[in-house]
Amino acid sequence: MPAVHKILLEDALQDSPQTRSLLSVYEEDAGNLTDYTNQLLQSMQRVYGAQNEMALATEQLSNQLLEYEKQNFTLGRGDEEVVSTLQHFAKSVEELNALHAELATQMANRMVFPMVQFREKDLTEVGTLKEIFGIASDEHEASMVKYSRLPKKRENEKLKAEVVTEVAYTRRKQHQASLQYYCALNALQYRKRVAMLEPMLGYTQAQMNFFKKGMDLVSKKMDSFLASVSSMSQSIQAQLDQEAEAMRLTQRELLSADDTVYMPDRDCDPAYRTLIQKAGYLNIRNKTGLVTTAWDRLYFFTQGGNLMCQPRGAVAGGMVLDLDNSSVMAVECEDRRYCFQITSPSGKTSIILQAESKKEYEEWICTLNNISRQIYLTDNPEAVAIRLNQTAIQAVTPITSFEKRLEGSPHPDRAKPGARVPPAETAPKPPSSPLPEDLIAPGTPIQFDIVLPASESLDQSRAGGRRTNPFGETDEDCSSDTDDRLLQQVFGVRFLGSMAVRAGHTQEVIYEAMRQVLAARAIHNIFRTSEAQLMVTSTCLRLIDPQTQVARVTFRLRDVRQFAAHQENGRLMGIVVEGRDWAEGAEEGDPAFSAFVFESNTEGEKICYTISLGKEITEAKKDPVALAQLMKSLPLTNDGKFLLLDNEGGGAENGAGPEELESEA
Repeated sequence: MPAVHKILLEDALQDSPQTRSLLSVYEEDAGNLTDYTNQLLQSMQRVYGAQNEMALATEQLSNQLLEYEKQNFTLGRGDEEVVSTLQHFAKSVEELNALHAELATQMANRMVFPMVQFREKDLTEVGTLKEIFGIASDEHEASMVKYSRLPKKRENEKLKAEVVTEVAYTRRKQHQASLQYYCALNALQYRKRVAMLEPMLGYTQAQMNFFKKGMDLVSKKMDSFLASVSSMSQSIQAQLDQEAEAMRLTQRELLSADDTVYMPDRDCDPAYRTLIQKAGYLNIRNKTGLVTTAWDRLYFFTQGGNLMCQPRGAVAGGMVLDLDNSSVMAVECEDRRYCFQITSPSGKTSIILQAESKKEYEEWICTLNNISRQIYLTDNPEAVAIRLNQTAIQAVTPITSFEKRLEGSPHPDRAKPGARVPPAETAPKPPSSPLPEDLIAPGTPIQFDIVLPASESLDQSRAGGRRTNPFGETDEDCSSDTDDRLLQQVFGVRFLGSMAVRAGHTQEVIYEAMRQVLAARAIHNIFRTSEAQLMVTSTCLRLIDPQTQVARVTFRLRDVRQFAAHQENGRLMGIVVEGRDWAEGAEEGDPAFSAFVFESNTEGEKICYTISLGKEITEAKKDPVALAQLMKSLPLTNDGKFLLLDNEGGGAENGAGPEELESEA
């Protein structure tokens, strides 16, 4: 006998769209089987009715033949032979009537009754279990909606415990219902075969018994066939018994698992950070109006470099987002836990998702980051992911607190002073493609918070809170109103990290710093970023706190040696600043460089263009004629002012009014 397809009971708890899709095939098959069974039963009942009518008709015929003798025909003399003949016919018909009655009884017991029993017992049981499974699934979905709405802040432990208990109860109830439903559907694949064969076997055997009394030769020809059909039915019944026992044991084993299997956010195993494929249920935020949103629980999975989504009932999934070179980071969203955001390289498309548990949350972020690096295109993506993860862990040591930095104690893993780049006058010409070790010393620590250097922090303490810049010059050196009026542009940025670098003469050091900072954030689960406003003037760069509008860090423009935007992710940009306050451990006389990495709300090229324009203005201020020529090359506004840059959306809110974006004629 060919193998029978069946639904795996182990997939009942996960309840994935693939299992639901397979389940829909079984349900459709069960529906078709029900329709066919009803039609087949009608045909069998018609045959039985005809045979029963034949028995009644032959009985009536026999009685009518016997009634001939009782008829007092006036002209009935000489009919004795006819009467005797009719009595013989009546006896034969009576014997034939007994055969027909026996055949009708056998048809009722061996053909019609098994089919009625199959319809009323097996098919009705499947329909009832389907309704129970649907109710349990709806209750589980409702409990998961409650659980997803649990607030992250000000958690009510009693409410959380009640909701978790409810989720576990409904999930267990759905699991039990699905196991019973799947077992019934699997058993139906065997029972339908028996149900189709058994009635016809009984019908044929009844007919052969009917004909055996007068047609022994015919019955002998059918014996071998009937024997084979009977053997087949017994074999299928034995397989059904064996499979039913195996399903009972599997069901008992699955139900004996610990209750934590049904509870969300109870993963004890650590998250796998080297995955390049991931699948599971996530909540996605959808906008339902201008200010209203709704969360839908859908099944997501990765396929190559794409994030796919498959709603329940759908045959296949559809693409949601291209993950190549995309950015993934944790976000705070509507007081929900385990939320993260995926943003396309252009920054125009982004989606917010919510995971069910902390492990799922971390694995999704790491997996999507691995895919965004296009590891899946390599010959052995699993090995590449493991190697990159191990290399990043060994090469990157993040610093999340800067108390040691403020105290002036250097990190023990800081590169040796002798390995730094010599001064520009004596340094040899750099190679065309410098190695990462030539740009950044291995083991260089990374800082992820915006903090003042030690010298500026001490100066502010002694000055009673009066802000000074980290390089010791006066306020007039860096923030002259006359100079800053030539160029003031504010950009919304997020500080990602900074680190000491060995070189300040090439943009490659910025790209390498970006790679190490993003790798460190992904590996060490540092998803939060510091919001700030980057003000670019003709004399300096300022990082301004958006809440207090106080400049947290100030860089002199002449100390900014390099600046560049990421070649693929246009929202990433970085700068290289020369200054000993930003690079600890450098020997006297050696240049000290630090790289700062930002993610902007706009294109990084705009920020780089503004910095370049500020440097041009700084150089032009040395020569009034050159400054006038530079001003003539800039466009004018309608009121006669020089427009240095187009006003960025939200500039007024960021402290950059119209007078800050334009210069006086």
